[in-house]
Amino acid sequence: MKTSAFLYPWDIVGDPDAAARVADLGVQQVTLAAAYHSTRALTPRHPGRRIVTAEHAAVLYPPDAGRWAGHELRPYEQSWVASDDPYAEAVQALADAGLEVHSWVVLAHNSRLGAEHPDTSVVNAYGDRYPWAPCIAQPAVRAYLVELAREAAVRGGTRGTELESCGWYGFAHLHAHDKIAGVGLGDAAQYLMSLCFCPDCRAGYGAHGVDADDLVLAVRAALAPVWAGAGSSEAGWTGVEKLLGADLAAATLEFRGKMARTLQESAVAAVRAAAAEGFQVLLHADPAPYRTGANVGVDPQHILSVADGVVLPCTGGDAAREAVLGPFAGRSDRVLAANFTVVTGMGGSPATLEHDAAHAASLGADQLRLYHAGLASGPDLRTVAGALSRLGR
Repeated sequence: MKTSAFLYPWDIVGDPDAAARVADLGVQQVTLAAAYHSTRALTPRHPGRRIVTAEHAAVLYPPDAGRWAGHELRPYEQSWVASDDPYAEAVQALADAGLEVHSWVVLAHNSRLGAEHPDTSVVNAYGDRYPWAPCIAQPAVRAYLVELAREAAVRGGTRGTELESCGWYGFAHLHAHDKIAGVGLGDAAQYLMSLCFCPDCRAGYGAHGVDADDLVLAVRAALAPVWAGAGSSEAGWTGVEKLLGADLAAATLEFRGKMARTLQESAVAAVRAAAAEGFQVLLHADPAPYRTGANVGVDPQHILSVADGVVLPCTGGDAAREAVLGPFAGRSDRVLAANFTVVTGMGGSPATLEHDAAHAASLGADQLRLYHAGLASGPDLRTVAGALSRLGR
């Protein structure tokens, strides 16, 4: 199985041994961040630093000023890597080590955009804005995301791309210093908390036969027992229907699904138009269409008619892998990449990678993704190298 490790350019830039160290793991490819959200990242093996603080979402290359001239929404430049073009510098080092490079492009996740342009953000049923979550129903946001995909995905020396957050972001954020766990929210309640009520979404609901004010009241009524102390363990789409009512739930999903599908179609088409023939386009995805976040909810048959394949979150037990890989079964004409966290401190299990990868392959996965070679400890990486060696025999 072809295997790719996720990396940031700052894992490579300034460390002359980094690329060879990654190649020695036994991977054939690196998925390298070209556009990424804010983060604080450990660099445990870098000779010059131990922490990188990416203060805001940014592109890891110099954006084309001419491309963005006249655009109110435009990508932010990074300032935390000492390089004029960290992405290109990292690509060269990785290529010299014999590794294929694909870009990693985070789209609808940008807290600085929401802070500086608050009207672009998702607004929940209580009027709270989610600055990390650009609303993909808004024309200006959609145009920005498509242009960002076109520019960030197709960088020099890059053979393909993986588009993350190419769809709806919502309540769950993993924000710095998150303090939202005091009331238990199942994923059905999180869907209700992720519904957007900006002017464009209100109009969208109306076009699907739903009065936005009535929907606000329905969401608040459904969540009132949760805030009163009952909690909510409702899960899956049946849980959403139970909370909101089947007809109302279906109408929201119809509108939001249309917005997500058309954005994905436009973003993939833009990348293909800018790329050479054979350039691979994958989406980080989840087969439950109502899900939000980095792995956006998709309709399996639709997304495989648009992109060359998907990267699916497979960390967890066998049942978790079956849940995400099962709906894509039988599509040998498309890439199904099983994504495993291999950082023990982040909930990963490098010790079970051999079993997990074999199980994923039995369900149809034909590639592996390892998150994240730059963040993992030395012992975790040695365990990964051993597992890949045995899998390759």
